[in-house]
Amino acid sequence: MIETLYKMSRVNKRTVEKIILDENLHYIHVILNKDEGLPEHYSNSNIYMTVLMGELAIGLNEQEMHEYGSGNILKIPKDTKMNIKNLSMDILEFIIVKAPAPER
Repeated sequence: MIETLYKMSRVNKRTVEKIILDENLHYIHVILNKDEGLPEHYSNSNIYMTVLMGELAIGLNEQEMHEYGSGNILKIPKDTKMNIKNLSMDILEFIIVKAPAPER
């Protein structure tokens, strides 16, 4: 078998799954319920976020929060302060791709 198969959880509870962590990229699957979020932090690589379901509320550096619905893809530069939350009633599901993979 040439390919490598990875699977994501299909649940409706808070999830942060590190699906792929290799030398090329990091691929992370996140599910957040209403009023849940990730700890505020700085990006350690270029970040690409794909909103699969719900509304992603995100504040970058000192900007106000912006909301992005499903189908939106955000590119966030390295060393950007990020504040990520789900402020809506719907479940938020999104993918984070870090490329290139962060140095450890």
